[in-house]
Amino acid sequence: MFIQTESTPNPATLKFLPGQTVLEVGTADFPNADGASASPLAQRIFSVNGVTGVFFGTDFITVTKGDDTEWDHVKPALLGAIMEHFQSGQPVMAGDVQASSGHAEHSGEDSEIVGQIKELLDSRVRPAVAQDGGDITFHGFDRGVVYLHMQGACAGCPSSTLTLKMGIENLLRHYIPEVTEVRPVAV
Repeated sequence: MFIQTESTPNPATLKFLPGQTVLEVGTADFPNADGASASPLAQRIFSVNGVTGVFFGTDFITVTKGDDTEWDHVKPALLGAIMEHFQSGQPVMAGDVQASSGHAEHSGEDSEIVGQIKELLDSRVRPAVAQDGGDITFHGFDRGVVYLHMQGACAGCPSSTLTLKMGIENLLRHYIPEVTEVRPVAV
């Protein structure tokens, strides 16, 4: 098994490409080790000293390290942990735990606008940020303000504010006049 790695715009996050499917659908975000019990693979990755976050996409894994940890010191252990997991035959997610589509549910008078927002996020934004090892999901819409949740390499990325304001906000405002602003949320 050969695992490729790619840098991301976030210097604290590295993208691992195991060359096989990680999740059939959706994504899974583990911003800390506390929630990793839902995934044998996430548990194995968090067992490497210095790991502070894990994120799964369909064909990639992003790992975030602490500020006092150097990639040269943890990358070999992470490659070993990922390889061991896939060779063990264990599932990525435990039991009947499902990956999430990411978007929050929204109903009410703005449901048509929210549908348009989600469609643009799914078709234009999410594929681009997945290339960088992350995900951006819809969290809410209130009086013209779109609330988005950033995951994986996007969470804590130095360029995330620029991506939100200059990229996503401009895109949504162009196609959906009711959108006036985009703000990040922490979940």
